[in-house]
Amino acid sequence: MSQPRRIRVIGELINNAYARARRAWEARDVAGFQALAALQAGAGVEAVNVNIDGTQRVSVRPAEMIAFLPDLIPAIQAVTDVPLSFDNPGIDYHRAALAVFERGRSRGKPILNSLAASRRDLDALIGLVRDHDMRCIVMASEKFLPGGRSGQSLNPADSYATVKRFVDRLVTEAGRTTDDIIVDPGLAPVGADTYGLVNIGLDTMRLCTADPTLRGIHFSVGLSNFAWGTPKWVKDRLERAYLTLASRAGLDFALANVEHNSEPLPDEDPIVAQLESALAAGRVSGGESVEAAGFRQAERIMDICNSYPEP
Repeated sequence: MSQPRRIRVIGELINNAYARARRAWEARDVAGFQALAALQAGAGVEAVNVNIDGTQRVSVRPAEMIAFLPDLIPAIQAVTDVPLSFDNPGIDYHRAALAVFERGRSRGKPILNSLAASRRDLDALIGLVRDHDMRCIVMASEKFLPGGRSGQSLNPADSYATVKRFVDRLVTEAGRTTDDIIVDPGLAPVGADTYGLVNIGLDTMRLCTADPTLRGIHFSVGLSNFAWGTPKWVKDRLERAYLTLASRAGLDFALANVEHNSEPLPDEDPIVAQLESALAAGRVSGGESVEAAGFRQAERIMDICNSYPEP
């Protein structure tokens, strides 16, 4: 069997969606967070993502996060020199994290996760990337609209235009190289994707990799979004099959759980071809609607899940 392509993992376990992180957060247990950081560093992640925002299970106020960062960031850096990815839409979170982050204790640049067309403080966020010599994740799933507005990208051309605009700004205003820029093309739950977003993300990567002016940029997705709602005994295999397909389009990073779903499957694994067929079925043909194609894709995903019974 062929060797699967390597995906560089941004470890996502410091996130209140996971029980261990949630327990650590509720107790403000820095040792618990240190254990999660060390676990991921030991597994070879490229960066450790730091996301202590709220979820459906736990409510977190911005002031609580910001107050805890001066304890959390130094504690993580005490147990690993793996770069940190600061994950929050708010600029105050990033300022607080960077105020206590020690660059000399990190073997690589920190990551600002993320820049998007909808960010209120976009100019200032780009300034942080420049001033702190950061890598950054750019959301291609939002597009710029006239008058300072933004909207969801519902076709690859709009996502590609967003990438071009961000790359231009980051190179000219923040002194970044394309190697510093990681594009998130967007990823939706594949079984409920009635807008064709999974295929839009794949096509966006293909457009970008075909553009010689974008040579050197990277691509990443939030992998846990992909198989949301599918049976737990199939979920990891679907996510890993997606990594196999997406790596062909240029994906080389993933925000993922290094304990379960961070390795692509070999091309010859049957579920890879099954997923490829399901995504092909999700493309619009003739005069049908996007929703009709999306429902057909969902049916194919259900068929895949049914073909792998619970062990």
